[in-house]
Amino acid sequence: MNFEEMRRLMVESQLVPRGIKDARVLEAMRRVPRHLFAGPQAEQRAYDDSALPIGEGQTISQPYMVAVMTELLELKGDEKVLEIGTGSGYQAAILAELAGEVYTVERVAALAEAARERLRSLFYGNVHVRLADGSLGLPKEAPFDRIIVTAASPSIPAPLINQITEDGIIVAPVGSRFSQQLLKIRKTSKGILEEYHTPCVFVPLVGEYGWKIEE
Repeated sequence: MNFEEMRRLMVESQLVPRGIKDARVLEAMRRVPRHLFAGPQAEQRAYDDSALPIGEGQTISQPYMVAVMTELLELKGDEKVLEIGTGSGYQAAILAELAGEVYTVERVAALAEAARERLRSLFYGNVHVRLADGSLGLPKEAPFDRIIVTAASPSIPAPLINQITEDGIIVAPVGSRFSQQLLKIRKTSKGILEEYHTPCVFVPLVGEYGWKIEE
């Protein structure tokens, strides 16, 4: 299969028509081999306009959602980024193409280890995978210039706001367990600025500052 052509078509048919304009984001989406993150059983569907299951009750996000969240981060190239919810590692790979250093946190050990090996095999040396409760952030590595949360929570966890730099940006899906909206916040000297963006549906962020497993 011509995966390079499939990536090109994904960008031209799914991302550009929906308003993704950042040239660096579009190029990263053309470059990163999404099929290697979707797994052999989903390889042929890797560039479909949909999320895909990756096991452990988790998913690899729809290409458009990856692109729009990444674009909202306003990455220039030298940022230190924290991702909450490693999953397959695909979003981390996109971030690695666009930022300086990427720290990504996953609570499921099997997913964290698989993502670590996958990212290593693709030579993403600027990605650091950690096994932890993502709702607590990563205080030992803070502060971060950008934080992206790829799981849903009722609100942006307070530890994440505390771990972002001044003029830093956090992008996260917030709302109920089954329906959310992307929230972008910018931390300024005068307070927190909020912008709401596209509706979305993500798996829940489980942890001390997220949802409980039994909820």
